[in-house]
Amino acid sequence: MVDDDHRPPQRVVVIGGGPGGYEAALVARRLGAQVTVVERAGLGGSAVLTDVVPSKTLIATAEWMTIAERAPELGIRLDLPAGAEEGAAAAGERRHTIDLAQVNARVRELAAAQSQDILTRLEREGVDVITGHGRLAGPDRVEVDGQRWDADAVLIATGATPRTLPEAQPDGERILTWTQLYRLDRLPERLIVVGSGVTGAEFAGAYVSLGSEVVLVSSRDRVLPGEDADAAEMLEEVFRARGMEVISRARASAAERTDDGVVVTLADGRQIAGSHVLLAVGSVPNSADLGLDTAGVRTTRSGHIEVDKVSRTSARGVYAAGDVTGVLPLASVAAMQGRIAMSHALGDAVSPLSLRSVAANIFTAPEIATVGGSEASLTARGAHFVTNTLPLARNPRAKMLGVRDGFVKLFAHPVSGTVLGGVVVAPRASELIFPITLAVAHGLTVDDVASAFTVYPSLSGSIAEVARVLHQPRD
Repeated sequence: MVDDDHRPPQRVVVIGGGPGGYEAALVARRLGAQVTVVERAGLGGSAVLTDVVPSKTLIATAEWMTIAERAPELGIRLDLPAGAEEGAAAAGERRHTIDLAQVNARVRELAAAQSQDILTRLEREGVDVITGHGRLAGPDRVEVDGQRWDADAVLIATGATPRTLPEAQPDGERILTWTQLYRLDRLPERLIVVGSGVTGAEFAGAYVSLGSEVVLVSSRDRVLPGEDADAAEMLEEVFRARGMEVISRARASAAERTDDGVVVTLADGRQIAGSHVLLAVGSVPNSADLGLDTAGVRTTRSGHIEVDKVSRTSARGVYAAGDVTGVLPLASVAAMQGRIAMSHALGDAVSPLSLRSVAANIFTAPEIATVGGSEASLTARGAHFVTNTLPLARNPRAKMLGVRDGFVKLFAHPVSGTVLGGVVVAPRASELIFPITLAVAHGLTVDDVASAFTVYPSLSGSIAEVARVLHQPRD
């Protein structure tokens, strides 16, 4: 019998350094494993370098422009440009200008700094980081540019890349994916955004706030077709009020450059001219050239790696996490999958992945945050529930801030009062959703939420007020 204290540490190789990968590496080190992370583009993956961190940094700049729009209502008068007349603002003259080159330089600097912070953290924890392309040479071996590492457990966390259209190939200058936006040094005069899902809506909203003329092409009846209908309808109204052109029930079939811009051709033959086009039509998993067949790892028809609730693939000892699995394209979910995978692989206590209490946020203005069951999903599965919506315009704090667009909506069981889910549409909804997330995660009732003190005045007061409305008197 071998003494556990004298057993060699288990060897873990992680392919991909995004949230799923680096979080898994940290867990594995804390559990005593010898850990190697293989990353070819930079620690943090697309979430840090080309997706979440850059996009939300750009959106944060756009948010200041949105706030500035409310300045006159709050009694703040901004000086007009020299020589401008008093009616210039009413005539549409802008008093704020955006230096997009500086904005994007800051975006890239923050992304690089975050990537370096992750690298420093991994190295401090004793994780070996290798730059290169990793692929499986069997279920217990990883090959990196001709060199091989044996592994007791492997985690694949290679993420996804933007999907393109056959007749709309990005050139990085006029026809763009969201990973290429941060090299622009001038604000697009007329930006055509193809795709009205989360990514399309976020960038369309950001650029219209920054001052671009924006055309949003949606293949569905409304923007954000997969989100709460009331929230999506409100956001589309806000978009249109800010001057955005939204073209519904239209599918782009091609995009080509012209002498001074682009032309997007729709499936019905219509053409839309612009200065730039952003393709936001989904993503494809980075599952090619990973040696999956060699190791016996099954994939779906879409190319995603099949995993169970503890991130196991069909190959013993091989796990996967993040967008490459297609479970839910959120950095928080990728990180949780990675942590669960390593805990399971290394024999620690672990709970299977549960998506019931995952909070998600769309960083538009206003933001849309959701958690738990949606109205559509609860209805589809025949669940019994009651719901109530409170417009944010009634909230005293919202009035002080000049906020009119937004609401809080809760779903609860009609008898027990258990909170089943919620929607918040508001500035910084990503922060306001947390108390509802706690309620969903811990099975709290609307009475539990309503009986907790809130600050007066505060936007969070509307959450407690909605909960009070849903109170069911006892017989």
